[in-house]
Amino acid sequence: MFLRVLVAPSGFKESLAVEAVGAAISAGIQRVLPGACVSAVPLVDGGEGTARTLAAASGGKLVPVTVSGPTGEAVSSHIAVLGGAGPLTAVVEMAAAAGLALVPADARDPGRTTTFGVGELIRAALDQRCERIVVGCGDSGTCDGGAGALTALGARVLDAGGHQVPAGGSGLLRASTLELDGLDVRLTGTEIFVACNPYNLLTGEAGVARTFGPQKGATAAQVEELASAMDHWAALLERRCGTDVREMPGGGASGGLGAGLAAVLGARLLPRFDVLPGYAELDAQLALADLVITAEGALDHQTPRGKIPAEVARRAKRLGKQVIALAGIIGHGAAQTHPVGIDAYACILSGPMSRREAMDSTAALLADAAEQALRMVLIGTRLTEPSPLVGDPLPPAAGSRPAPTAG
Repeated sequence: MFLRVLVAPSGFKESLAVEAVGAAISAGIQRVLPGACVSAVPLVDGGEGTARTLAAASGGKLVPVTVSGPTGEAVSSHIAVLGGAGPLTAVVEMAAAAGLALVPADARDPGRTTTFGVGELIRAALDQRCERIVVGCGDSGTCDGGAGALTALGARVLDAGGHQVPAGGSGLLRASTLELDGLDVRLTGTEIFVACNPYNLLTGEAGVARTFGPQKGATAAQVEELASAMDHWAALLERRCGTDVREMPGGGASGGLGAGLAAVLGARLLPRFDVLPGYAELDAQLALADLVITAEGALDHQTPRGKIPAEVARRAKRLGKQVIALAGIIGHGAAQTHPVGIDAYACILSGPMSRREAMDSTAALLADAAEQALRMVLIGTRLTEPSPLVGDPLPPAAGSRPAPTAG
């Protein structure tokens, strides 16, 4: 049986890079059908691994940069300078400078963490003479409205006494003035895109503080404090820049980084699947596939709201393709992925195990799960084939009595 399978996964956060996820799933498929044509398209969403993946895919390069991390400690980071035609483009992965993975578990306080390092990465892109900068949002450990990044680029956020406010979201409650005269002049004329999830808003009940604050370490009281800080910051941005970012689609991306860059730098906030390279190739590959397998760390009610498996499924369904999703965790509301195009999903865990065990075994678990999923697909395919016995009665089992007849 010849089958063309497209593997289009995301990476598994803090566990397995997207290229390794694709390789593991492909290996599981080949166990069942060694002759199958399996293509893997590694997909990124702006979060962890985005710069590295896009540098490799475009024939570009990674440029190492040391920046201030989310807690102020120096961290080794990088930007990608993409290859190919067109304007010289840099990819700034905010998670590489201010990601949650860079915040020690005992220091997770989005009221204090900062995006200052993201601004330093943007400066590094300017140093490379890039004409276009794509800022990938995702996996952040911050909620400072982008104030830290803007400060690194030369802005000053001052309190009523003219002093720089403390780093972090909580400090924004004291912000009174936003001075922009010191912004890096190279930003003028540089095209800046923010690749973000348009569902993420800055303020309100569905704002970034209330939606993502708890997973970044905020207590219930801190969540409300940060929500007030985002309201206050939005008002200051509107007063100084004339832009209302409160409900701007994507304004809440990466703890409000999107809002700050849009208001002050004129950055364009775009759905990540429209601006990140790779999705045009995905459409071409989907057209050739008989079956599509995608994957992510957790499949739940948030998946349809801008996650890679949902985007893959939406595109696949436009072409009439069947989609299977594999996940490390099947969470609350996972069935909501069916209407967006995921036909079936499965958890890769083979039995009870600790989070550490699962993360250390992700590649093997993915390969096994892909093998079992494909075996189930083949059973279903065979069930739809005409049986040579159709129309012939089954022979009676030994010792059975003939069925009574009417008459």
